[in-house]
This record gives sequence, C-alpha cells and structure tokens, in this order.
Amino acid sequence: MPAKSLLNTIDLTHPRYLQTLVENRRIFNLNNCELNVFESYTEAYRVPLTFDDFVITSMVRGKKVMHLFDKPAFDYLPGETVIVPANETMVIDFPEAEANNPTQCIALAVDARYVNQTLNYLDTYYNSDPDSSHNWKLQFNQYHFANDTEVTDLINKLIRVCSSSDKAKDIYADLNLKELLIRLLQSQHLMQVSIESADQQNHSRLHYVLHYITEHLTDKISVNTLSRKAYMSRNEFFKWFREQFGITPLEYIKRERIKLAKQLLADDKNSITSISQQCGFTDVNYFVRLFKKTEGITPGSYRQCTFIKRD
Repeated sequence: MPAKSLLNTIDLTHPRYLQTLVENRRIFNLNNCELNVFESYTEAYRVPLTFDDFVITSMVRGKKVMHLFDKPAFDYLPGETVIVPANETMVIDFPEAEANNPTQCIALAVDARYVNQTLNYLDTYYNSDPDSSHNWKLQFNQYHFANDTEVTDLINKLIRVCSSSDKAKDIYADLNLKELLIRLLQSQHLMQVSIESADQQNHSRLHYVLHYITEHLTDKISVNTLSRKAYMSRNEFFKWFREQFGITPLEYIKRERIKLAKQLLADDKNSITSISQQCGFTDVNYFVRLFKKTEGITPGSYRQCTFIKRD
C-alpha cells in the first residue's frame, strides 16, 4: 500500500455528551449522503456495524481491526479508506482504544440512486474510446485503499461541508461527493487493469500500455512513446489515460518505479545508487527526493524499517 495522506483531526465528543464508549455516533444528514463520526474509548471486540447504503469509511485516529467479506482480518489505520456495499456487516475490534487514545472514524453513507447517477455519468463521458469502454461499477474485491492527497482533500472538504450550517451545503457536498466516487472508481479500475495486464496485455490498449510500462520501467519512457503505442495523439492519450485512471501517465510510471524500488531495497546487496538506476532514474538525488515525497521517508530509512520488521 502506498504512503498514506492523513485526514484532518475532528474534535472529539465532549464526555458529557457520549452515549456509549464503543462506536459513539454523531450523524450529519444531507440530501444524498449521511456523514457519521464514530468514536470508541474502550477496548472492545467483534462489534458489528451495518449500513443500508453503500458506505465510504476513513480512519481519522487510533486503530481498528476489520473483519470483512469473510477475508482475513486486517489493521485499519489513519490515512486509509475502506468501501463497503449496502447491507454488508463489518465486524470490528478495538484492541487499543482507551479514554486517552480513542479511535475515530468517519463513514459516508451514499444514496444508491446517487451512486448509479455517477456510474451513468462515467459510462457516458469517460468511455470515449470504444477499445477500452467498459461498464463502470464498484468492485468489492478491491475495497481497502491508502488515501492519496486528492482523496484526503475531498474527504476533508466533505466533513467540513456536512458539519457546517451553510444553506448551500447540499450543493457543495454533491460536487465533492461525485468527485470522490469517481476517484475511487478510477483507482479501482487502475488496480484491476494493472493486475490483468500481466497476462492479458493484448486484451485492450489500456492493458497493452500498462504492460509496456511494466516491461520498460528501467528505460526512459516518454508520453510520446506511449501515445504512439496506443495509436493516439499525445493530447488524446494524456486525456484518455487520466479519465480512465485519475492520474497522469508520468504519475503512474513514477508510482510503479517506487514500487519496484521498495522491492529492491529488501536486498541489502543493492546500493541506493544501483536501485535508482535499476528503476529508471538517471539522478539518484531526484530518486531519493521522490521516494521521500511518496513514502514519507528516505530509501535508506525504509530499508532499515524493513530489516527491523524482519528481525
């Protein structure tokens, strides 16, 4: 999971207004969504939580352990988002919650009609290329995300809007909510196509382009080269790639190179300079700066953390 962008802290409920010490709930209602702020102040296990609508949850502080979709339990930490379909029960542990270290999580329950309107919007406007057209849909085989800066900014805006007294807050919430849904759908689409591209590189031009990037990570890859591979003009390719995945081609290349670098750092025989070159960077200083910007720590510090976890 890539480096996480943390949400702004939310004021905790005053103790005199707490209804319960486990999953105390504050609710802010809008036309198309409902913002819930949950807080837990004591250790608890196997707490069920179900929503009637599709829900976007994001951790603000503390730690939960999530049991979801009959999959192995996982730690749920600040800077992460989990999406859950309507009527799917989350079972949650709070192993570290206490009065001085509460957990806090937001949950945006989104009206089904609004979700379908957004999917129809994507089908209408983001499928300009027949070769890569597909029916946009929420996929719950990919439900756990690290928040990037844009997702974090959108969730922060939604929290501010939902909890405000502005008469126009439903309008502002709709704009931000649609963009958040689109970002999450694009992120899912990127993960899905990236996984498929290893074995289905000729399935579509999207698969072919991502496979080409993977096979040439150590080379200099230009947008002009990729646009030629996709049989599109440079401007068409750039717009098409961003519409499908929510990021630019160069942002994707950088992300994949950092992912490769993290794998290579696990072997202490690889020097930082060597890893930089193997990942297609000609300037080791630029590689170190980009790695720190992406992961929050330098390559050397990341390597030390990896070895400490092993021991």
